[in-house]
Amino acid sequence: MFSLELAGASKRYGRRHALASVDLAVPQGTSVGLLGANGAGKTTALRLLLGFARPTRGAARLRGLDPFDAASRRGVGYLPERLRLPHGMTLQRFLHVHAALAGLDGADLVREIDAVTETTGVRDRLHEPVDGLSKGLAQRAGFAQALIGRPEVLLLDEPTSGLDPLGVRDARGWIESARARGATVLVSSHVLSEVERTCESVVILREGRIAASGALEALLQPGETLEDLFVRAVAGREAPGPLDQKTGREVPGPLDQEAGREAPGPQDGPGE
Repeated sequence: MFSLELAGASKRYGRRHALASVDLAVPQGTSVGLLGANGAGKTTALRLLLGFARPTRGAARLRGLDPFDAASRRGVGYLPERLRLPHGMTLQRFLHVHAALAGLDGADLVREIDAVTETTGVRDRLHEPVDGLSKGLAQRAGFAQALIGRPEVLLLDEPTSGLDPLGVRDARGWIESARARGATVLVSSHVLSEVERTCESVVILREGRIAASGALEALLQPGETLEDLFVRAVAGREAPGPLDQKTGREVPGPLDQEAGREAPGPQDGPGE
């Protein structure tokens, strides 16, 4: 079964195509990084998958169901890029509301809140106003909310935003723990090094279309990093390569050679 699906999905806002005929199928229990430059369509794809918007054409499926069917969101955890925390509500109350929405009550609800706040390091903040937390603590609170109920599907939009290096490492551990218990994880992020550490496959969007997708081990060339792959897919060129020790110019990569041009050297101006 596919946990997340887009089938020929397009989304248009006025004359602008945010997504154009995107096909995506994420099998249950896998982890995928959703990448792209600003405005490439990542947030739109997430909105379609979560039922926040309908595709102009094509279809979206969440856990095999129409995302507008409330049943599709059972067992789904979501951390948005812009986490808006309610005014005048304690962290405990905030998590209580989300735990109740996840179908928990009574002692199970209390135990789950204790567990996720212990995991994410915010248990000692339970009685503080949630909108007064620092950016890093608010992100930890957002993770606690997303992890409630041990979700089968976890969607994370810029999950390390605002976290210090220790928090980034902690977040990596939370993602890996979700993967280890068989959850499907989708990470949308500009922090490519973390995507490379936590995801087994990637989908790279460029101007609303898929520029590259597949298992990382199949997409990466020898000696290449995810950043290099991203540059190739999004910019249509090789990432900056090593300098020739004699000329001081960049050694042309395969894409440069195929285009029949030299890679730009340090004194070259913009390409014509």
